[in-house]
Amino acid sequence: MAIEQPATRPANPRFSSGPCAKIPTFTLDKLSDAALGRSHRAAVGKDKLKAAIEGTREILGIPADYKIGIVPASDTGAVEMAMWSLLGERKAEMLAWESFGSGWVTDVVKQLKLDAEVKTAEYGEIVDLASVDCNNDVVFTWNGTTSGVRVPNGDWIADDREGLTICDATSAAFAMDLPWDKLDVTTFSWQKVLGGEAAHGMLILSPRAVERLESYTPAWPMPKIFRLTKGGKLIEGIFRGETINTPSMLAVEDYLVALDWARSVGGLQGLIGRANANTKAIADFVELHDWIDFLAHDPATVSNTSVCLKFTDERIKDGAAFAKSVAKRMEAEGAALDIGAYRDAPAGLRIWCGGTVETSDIEAMLPWLEWAFQAEIEAQA
Repeated sequence: MAIEQPATRPANPRFSSGPCAKIPTFTLDKLSDAALGRSHRAAVGKDKLKAAIEGTREILGIPADYKIGIVPASDTGAVEMAMWSLLGERKAEMLAWESFGSGWVTDVVKQLKLDAEVKTAEYGEIVDLASVDCNNDVVFTWNGTTSGVRVPNGDWIADDREGLTICDATSAAFAMDLPWDKLDVTTFSWQKVLGGEAAHGMLILSPRAVERLESYTPAWPMPKIFRLTKGGKLIEGIFRGETINTPSMLAVEDYLVALDWARSVGGLQGLIGRANANTKAIADFVELHDWIDFLAHDPATVSNTSVCLKFTDERIKDGAAFAKSVAKRMEAEGAALDIGAYRDAPAGLRIWCGGTVETSDIEAMLPWLEWAFQAEIEAQA
C-alpha cells in the first residue's frame, strides 16, 4: 500500500546540476546596476569584469601570482582553450571517470591526435591516482558532475612535477577545497556552484602554466577564440577583464551579486559547509533506506555537489524506466525538478547539493522521494 503524500514541499524544488539553483536571496531587481547598453571596454564595464576576477580570487583564495581570466563558452571553452594551447609539449595523461572527462579524452586523442595515456574508470569509481605520472601533462575533472565521484584530495600530485595539471573544476569550485599549489590550470563556469548564468568560463593559470604558454607553440593552427599569447607573450589583458569576445554584462552582474552573497554566508568555508550539510541530509536518508544508495562506491569520493544515487531494490524490473518515472512523479508534484541521471550515466537520480540549495529544501524533498519510490513500486506490481 502506497504511503501518503508528504504534507510539505520544498520552498525551492530546483535541484538541477546545471544551470543550478540561483542564490536563495535572488530577485531580478538585484541586477539593476548591470552595465547594460554600455561597452564592456568602457570604464564601467572594465571595472565590473575586474571585480568579477578579483572577487573570484578573494573567495577561492587563489594565489596573487596566478592569472584569472573570463573566457567564452563556459567551462567547456575554458578546458578546450587550455588543452589546445598547452598540450603537445610532452606526453599527456588523460584521466576519466564520467562523461565530461571522457569528452576531453576524445578531443585530445581524436582531434589533437596526441600521444596520450588514457586511464578510465566506470561510473561510481575513480582511477588509481597513485599510478599517475605527474611528469606528464595530466588532464582530469576534480568532481565528476555526471557520476557523483570526486577526487578526495591532491596528495597524489607531485610537488616537483615536470608536467602540468589541467583540472576541470566546474562543479567543485566554491564547494571544495582546491589545492592551488597542485593545480596549474583550473577551469569552472558561473552556472554551477554559485548558480550564475551560463556562457562564461573561468580560466586560472599558475606561473608554471604561463611559462609553458610563453615557451611552447603548438603545431596546429590556433583559432582566435583560443589564443592566449601574442608574439610569444601572454596576453595580459585577458586576465584584467579585457575579454576575447563580448561578454554579457547582465551575466557579469549576476555573478557579482552571487559573489556578494557568498561573502555573506562565510565565503568559501561557508559555502563548503552548506554543501556538506545538504549532502549529509541525503546520506542520512540513504542510511535509513535499503532501496537506494550512492553511485560512488567509496565514501571518500562521494561528491558534495552533484550527488548521484542508484536504486537497489530487487523488485525493480527496468532500472532506467523506474528512475525516470520516479523523477517524473516528483516533478509533477512540484517536489523536485530536473533530478534525472545524466543521459550517459547509469540509471538513477542526480540531486544538486551545492551551496545555493537550502538544506531545508533537501529535507523537504526526501520524503517525496520515498513516496515516489513506493508509488512506482506499486504501479510496477
